[in-house]
Amino acid sequence: MLFHTWHFLLFFLVVYTIYLILRRTSYWTHWLLFASCVFYGWWSPIYLLLILYSTLLDYLIVYWMEKSSRKRTWLAVSIVSNLSVLAAFKYLAFFTDNLNGLLQWCGVVSRLEVPVGFLLPVGISFYTFQSMSYTIDFYRGQIPRETSFIRFAAYVSLFPQLVAGPIERARKLLPQLQHLPKLKLDMVTDGASLFVIGMFKKVAIADYLAMYADPVFANPAIQSASALWLGTIAFAWQIYFDFSGYTDMARGIAKMMGFDLMRNFRHPYLATSLGDFWSRWHISLSSWFKDYVYIPLGGNRHGRWRTNRNLMLTILLSGFWHGAAWTYVVWGCIHGVAMVASRPLERSPKYEAVPRVFRQILVFLVVLLAWVFFRATSVEDALTILRGMFLAGWTDPVCPWILVAMVSGIWVYQWTTESKLSWIWKLAAIRIGMFCGMVLYLMFIPGTRQAPFIYFQF
Repeated sequence: MLFHTWHFLLFFLVVYTIYLILRRTSYWTHWLLFASCVFYGWWSPIYLLLILYSTLLDYLIVYWMEKSSRKRTWLAVSIVSNLSVLAAFKYLAFFTDNLNGLLQWCGVVSRLEVPVGFLLPVGISFYTFQSMSYTIDFYRGQIPRETSFIRFAAYVSLFPQLVAGPIERARKLLPQLQHLPKLKLDMVTDGASLFVIGMFKKVAIADYLAMYADPVFANPAIQSASALWLGTIAFAWQIYFDFSGYTDMARGIAKMMGFDLMRNFRHPYLATSLGDFWSRWHISLSSWFKDYVYIPLGGNRHGRWRTNRNLMLTILLSGFWHGAAWTYVVWGCIHGVAMVASRPLERSPKYEAVPRVFRQILVFLVVLLAWVFFRATSVEDALTILRGMFLAGWTDPVCPWILVAMVSGIWVYQWTTESKLSWIWKLAAIRIGMFCGMVLYLMFIPGTRQAPFIYFQF
């Protein structure tokens, strides 16, 4: 069930109406849980068993952890069990294919086969990490045990952010489910506005950019250098607006219900360093890896070599989290190597003296070239694209000027929001005018397609 469809609109109207009626009763969390199950079961009801498994597992493990002196053992059981399920559904085909390739290289004829219908459940990476955060935070003594299974299940499966985040922490979201959230008129209007903005990002911008990026990546060998550069730039902005659009819609829906979800993006293409980029891009995931992987590995506490090792491992795992393909591993490796190599430069006074706009362009170029591996269907295609970007002829520069104008306008808008001119966008007339323009566009301009959100596949 996609946010930008009539199915979801009807679903939400029913859910929201009954939610408002039940708010003053003790059944509002039960209703949220039921609505979340319907929402998730819309894709495949059988996969409700998986989310039930993760929920029941961590709820019981924390219960046993509280009663036992062997807390670390129970934590290990939770982590191994959750990651095993994630690996089985997300990475089994990847490991099987690579093992078959190794066996073939060794001269073994027989092949291992993945069971038919063994598909990736939508959002499994998101709700698995969200459930694990509860167990880890309890082990660390940062949160108390949740006594209500209904409340905990609602926390794991809360439908606005269930399938593509943001990945909320138990210490932030569970307290909001333990007490009836306040609901004021401005929260409803702000939430509705945020939802419209997110839908506009997805329908009007991301899906339009996909019309140019998809054909380029579908057949990169025949593209000119200009087409490859423009296609890659189009994808860079497409994935940003696709994913941040989903996050805005999720946060808007949650806010209309009285819940506060974390901001997941903060103008990442204005970053002046790669570390700054990761503090702005998919913030809920990067902060999750920082708190539960980077810092436990030692963070930056044991010298430069170990700091670089910990940073590299964390970024590589983040890349592999995105998908079971070597392209994602290479994408993570590029970011990891670039971050390790650039850390001394970024901390030097000479780098700080470089005008901000040039630092932003430099970081964007590194991120842009890494996106080639993220989007390409194979490492070979990615290398073909990179070669073509620098070596192919610059002939037939079919330049969609509306795309250039759109990207340029967006960049200028984001740049001004972080400058002394930010006051312009806070003017009531400007805000109302932009909102009305988005609404009119969504009402009267037909969408290009109802494409799934990119991060649904992760």
